[in-house]
Amino acid sequence: MSYSSTGRQRSQVEQPKGQKRLTNVAIVRLKKGGCRFEVACYKNKVVNWRNKIETQLDEVLQSHDVFVNVSKGKRATADDMRKVFGTDDVDEVAKLIIDLGELQVSDGERAAFNQSYVSVFHVLVGPFLPHDRHTCSLFQEIATIVAEKCVNPESNRPYPFSVIERAMKEIHYSLIPNRSAKQQALEVISKLQDHMPITRAKMKVQVSVPAKDGKAMKKYLEQ
Repeated sequence: MSYSSTGRQRSQVEQPKGQKRLTNVAIVRLKKGGCRFEVACYKNKVVNWRNKIETQLDEVLQSHDVFVNVSKGKRATADDMRKVFGTDDVDEVAKLIIDLGELQVSDGERAAFNQSYVSVFHVLVGPFLPHDRHTCSLFQEIATIVAEKCVNPESNRPYPFSVIERAMKEIHYSLIPNRSAKQQALEVISKLQDHMPITRAKMKVQVSVPAKDGKAMKKYLEQ
């Protein structure tokens, strides 16, 4: 099955049907509706897109295709895209995946990040810390909490974990070993607000009460 070149899925003669192999790419993955979808991107461009710095999809995608598995070159079917996203327009689906999906990090990249932060910690705050490995773990835990609880107020999208890590490094945040990651995350959020557009994400809470108590609960919540 082939489609036109205006954002619809394209087949390649030189590859088996439904397959297109790509290498040296950054993969953004989204699991939704019982299906897995992936797009092949340029890593730095993904972050720029999410922060509204990059607006041209062509500059973000390495291939205008939606995959089930990028590394195997297996494309997603039009039926699955319509079922999950309500459209089989590849560019529209790709935008949703980039916005909502998870940027995959290889084991090698993760190890390199860890080693670089251990070195930075040793130079900046090493004399005050009990153990580099513990420090690296605490730093990452704080960054994870901040990434999960905050968004860019201009786009209302969460920042990638790597962006929060880099920002914490840029503001030279000094860890306090005997304080919990959650406590320090609140302090980091406050400091980052002077460095970048960031705010706490709004939370939605669902409350289930018996029908007979509905009016009383509504009145209480409106106070």
